[in-house]
Formats: sequence, C-alpha cells, structure tokens
Amino acid sequence: MNHLKQYGVSERFIIEATMYPEYQLARIIAQYRGKYKIVTECGETLAQISGKMRFDTEELAQYPAVGDFVMISQQEGDGEAIIHHILTRKSLFERKAVGISEQTQPVATNVDIVFLCMSLNQNFSLNRMERYLSIAWDSGATPVIVLTKSDLCDDLETAVREVERISSFSDVLVLSMFDEDIIEKFTPYFSKDQTCAFIGSSGVGKSTIINRLLGQEMLETQEIGKNDKGRHTTTGREMYPCPLGGVVIDTPGMREMGAESADLSRTFHEIEELASQCRFRNCTHTSEPGCAVLKAVQDNLIDQRRLDSYFKLQQETGYDGLSSKEIEVKKLERMFKDVGGMKHARRFAKEQLKRKSKI
Repeated sequence: MNHLKQYGVSERFIIEATMYPEYQLARIIAQYRGKYKIVTECGETLAQISGKMRFDTEELAQYPAVGDFVMISQQEGDGEAIIHHILTRKSLFERKAVGISEQTQPVATNVDIVFLCMSLNQNFSLNRMERYLSIAWDSGATPVIVLTKSDLCDDLETAVREVERISSFSDVLVLSMFDEDIIEKFTPYFSKDQTCAFIGSSGVGKSTIINRLLGQEMLETQEIGKNDKGRHTTTGREMYPCPLGGVVIDTPGMREMGAESADLSRTFHEIEELASQCRFRNCTHTSEPGCAVLKAVQDNLIDQRRLDSYFKLQQETGYDGLSSKEIEVKKLERMFKDVGGMKHARRFAKEQLKRKSKI
C-alpha cells in the first residue's frame, strides 16, 4: 500500500521528486520541537533535517513545515530519516515569527482550502477576519469562512451579513453546537489529493469540527475560559487523512496573526478599485482632493472601520506608499524567495524543459 496516496501526493510532486533520484519522497505530517513526523510510501517515521540544510537555512520560512513534500534518506535499520530538500511549495500559509524581527514562520504548506474559523461570541471581530482573508489569499490557498457557535450570537442575521460583506467572495459556513449536518456542510471541500487546513483563534472550535470530520476523537478539546478566551488545546501542527477524501491539518490557536505578507487586492477589492479613480496616482486616501475612496466613505459606501483596517494591513505588509507596480515587484521577490530564490527557480525551469524535451 502506498501510504503517500492517503496524504494527498499529486503527480506534480511525484514528477519533481524524480530530480533527486538518490533520495525518497515523503510528506511532513506533524511538527515537534526539532523533529518531524513524515510519511513515505512505506509508512510513518520520525525525521530531522540534514546538517547541510541546517547550515544553509537562514530564515524560519525556509525550514520544513507540516504539508511540505520533502526528499529524505533513510538507512535500513536506522530509526530516524534525514530531510535533504523541500520540494517547491504550491502554497504557504505563514505568520510573523514571535520575537524575531522581519521573519515569518510557516504555519502550513501546500494547502488547497483554508478554513478561517471565528466564533460568534465576544471573540467576533471583522478586523481579524479581514486579516485572515488577506493572509489566506496571499498564501495561494482558497479561503472558506467558518463562523462557529452561532447559538451564542444575539443578532445572527446581522453578524452573518457583515461577514458576507467583507468575505471577498469566499464561501461562508455558519455552525452551531447543535448542528447535526456539519459533515454535509464540509463535504464539498474535501476530495482526493486535497489538503485542507483550519486556522483561527483558540477556543473557536477547530478541534471539535475536525473530530467530527474524522469520525473519532483524534484531538483534545477544552471549554473556553473566562471572557470567551480560548485555551490552547492544540500545541503542534498535525495532518490526518479524512474519510471525506484528502487530508486535514489542525493548527494551534492564534489570537493574533501578524500580516508580513497579504493580498489586499482580493480582501479589499472595492477600495483598490476606487483607488484607481482617484485624481492623483499616489493618493494616500487621507486628505487629498478628488479622492474616490474618501468620497465613498462620505457617501456611506465604505465603512471607516474597513478603511482603517486596510491602512493598518498596508503598514504591516510594507505596501504603504508603494505604487501598484512596486507592490507587484515586491510580491515577485517574495515568491521567488519562498522557492529558494530566483536562481533556484530558473534552474528548476531549465531542468523541467530539459526533461520534457527527452520525452
């Protein structure tokens, strides 16, 4: 039995793995302090990165993460495998690293669908959801908004309408602890080779949902604390095969997620569209005459809260004051950085072309 097929391996990664014939293909399915759990076609084992990879790696984002497909070596009879290479990521969900300036920390990689979870109690925050959406769109995954604990919401209709207004055309799922059709609501998003991840603050119910989807109590759950503040039940990232198809990744609860990189053009599409109609190309949308964005705020077409959220994320991502062209250049630089730099991207493209010419 090829265990990798249970964990979402696709033809794309199988082909890229042939570039490293001396190694074996594996996927990282759990991450611990200094070690990883991986799955190969033969089964699961523990692994650690090679000394060379540790020496060459300068940033946290370049370390392996749950969801990565990697090339490993494993001596017969040895306990742990050695990770030598990370295959090109098709998506990367990351956040600012705590205590390390200007570095990001991978949360999950090669994710197809990311469920952005937020509870409809005192933890409810439109600003937080806009942050999640911006980071999710930038990651390369497709976001789906999941609103939990709807039975605790005083005005459910208004809350859902507000979320749908900022949803950036993402699907919105509304869940209650009394729902008996949770599996049916999630079924359309799971299929063979599909990787789904759950992201959200502590206590929003991610582990409870995943246990329902897996059909067993794989993850520990806890009651929320005082003032609706969640407790960190999940302490690591781990991937599980899902009976609905594909795999699901659980992540630790995150009360705040810094937006080192974000796609504001998707999350704040109406502001970006209006910005192109401003009188001045370098309009900051604060006090300039002929500003289409400020006019929309005055006419109650855009909430001041939403514009303030847009400004805050602009500053965090370093896009503040940049032109559209400069933002695209910055995104390209970051994209090539994630795959090992421009040099690695060119080498990979040349090898792929050479391989095709031989077929």
